[in-house]
Amino acid sequence: MQITTNRLIILPCTRDLVKEKDYEAGDHIMMYLKELRQNPDMSGWGVWYVMEKETNRVVGDLGFKGKPNEEREVEIGYGILPAVQKKGYATEAVTALVTWAFGTEKVSTVLAECLETNAASIRVLEKAGFTKTGKRHEMIDWRKENRETQKTH
Repeated sequence: MQITTNRLIILPCTRDLVKEKDYEAGDHIMMYLKELRQNPDMSGWGVWYVMEKETNRVVGDLGFKGKPNEEREVEIGYGILPAVQKKGYATEAVTALVTWAFGTEKVSTVLAECLETNAASIRVLEKAGFTKTGKRHEMIDWRKENRETQKTH
């Protein structure tokens, strides 16, 4: 399983990929790998590595916070290394992963949240076609509906 965009290769995180790539595997990655070991069906519904096509280096990660729920919703999160921010990588990766999720036919809605002070993340979500749906404390809630499933359901 691989997603390719104009500038990026996006791969589901695996133990071998973590060992192979020079990228700091944060707690969220280690927790996902542990969960994946216990439940292989989680593949694709956790962390994905974002790599530059040109250099093959990992420039960030993104993914879902679990499998789709009963309402066919998943929540997405993402992060790009500071050295390569402001190049549109996050928007490109988020858009590609959302398209992948909608293509599985298991997802009708992708949710997200970000701090109201995180202007960069707000720009990413707006450019990726998400709509603000509310605010909780300092967090803004977002959603993107799959227009194809809305037509057929």
